Amino acid sequence: MAGLSTAELVDIALEMAEMRTLPADSAVYVESTDLKRVMMGIDIGPAELLLARQLGCDGVIAHHPAGGSATLNFPEVLTRHVELMVEHGVPATAARDAIQGLLTRSLLRAQSANHDHTPSVARLLEMPFLNIHLPLDEVGRRIMVKTIQEAVEPLGDEARVQDAIDALMTLPEFAGAATRIMVPVGAVDQPLGKIAVVHGAGTNGGYAVARAYFDHGVRTVLYIHIAPEEAERLRREGGGNLIVTGHIASDLVGINRYVQALEERGVEVVRMSGL
Repeated sequence: MAGLSTAELVDIALEMAEMRTLPADSAVYVESTDLKRVMMGIDIGPAELLLARQLGCDGVIAHHPAGGSATLNFPEVLTRHVELMVEHGVPATAARDAIQGLLTRSLLRAQSANHDHTPSVARLLEMPFLNIHLPLDEVGRRIMVKTIQEAVEPLGDEARVQDAIDALMTLPEFAGAATRIMVPVGAVDQPLGKIAVVHGAGTNGGYAVARAYFDHGVRTVLYIHIAPEEAERLRREGGGNLIVTGHIASDLVGINRYVQALEERGVEVVRMSGL
C-alpha cells in the first residue's frame, strides 16, 4: 500500500479543522511523497529526529513549531485571539488592544530564535519533517466547545463552573491526564454564565485577553495554561472565572483525532513526547 505525502498529511489536518491554507505556525520542513511509518510528538528536536531514524520511521510530525517559517511567522496566528474575542462580543478595537503586548513579546522572541536549527538536522538526515499546530488545536477547541455546550445548555442560568469541568472530564484526554483542571480565578460553584473556550490561537492570551472578555460580558474564560503572575493579577481584580485545563491534555484532544485519521488511512504512528 502506498504511503501518504507530506502534502496529504497537511490536507487531512486542514480538512478536519475546516481551513483552506496552512497557518503561519505550521510548516513542512522536508517533503516526502510516501510516508508509511511516522513518529509524532508534541515537541520534536534533533534528538527525536535521530530516534525516528533508529526506529525505522520514514517521517516525523511535530505539533509545536520546530523552526523555519513556523517560528519566524508565529506572531501572525495570535490575531486569532481577535477573531475569538469578537465572536464573543468584545469590540474589535478592544480586542486588538488586548493582544498588543502579547504580539510585541512574540515578535521579539522570534528575533532571538535559531530558527533553522532543527530543520537543518532534518535536511541532513533526509528525514521528512513537518509540524501542524493551529489546525489540530482548532479541532480540539471545537470538541471542547461542543462537549461543554451539550452539558450546560439544558441547565440554563443554573449552570456552574463545575458543570463545564464535569463535561470536559468525559473526554478521555482529561479523564486520564497527569494534570488536573484548575480554577485559579473565581470558583467552581460560581455561575458559569457566558463562556469562551480560548484555544487554537497560538498561545494563551494572558491577563489582557481574559480581562477583555470579563469586561465585555463573558463570565468564564477557558485557557489551557497561563503564567502564575497573570492569573494572580486576574484574581486580585476579580470579575469572572478562569478555567485552566492543562496544556498537554488539551492539545491531545485535537491531536488524538488526527492520529486516528492517519491510522485509518494506513499510516503507522509511533507516539512519543506527550502522545
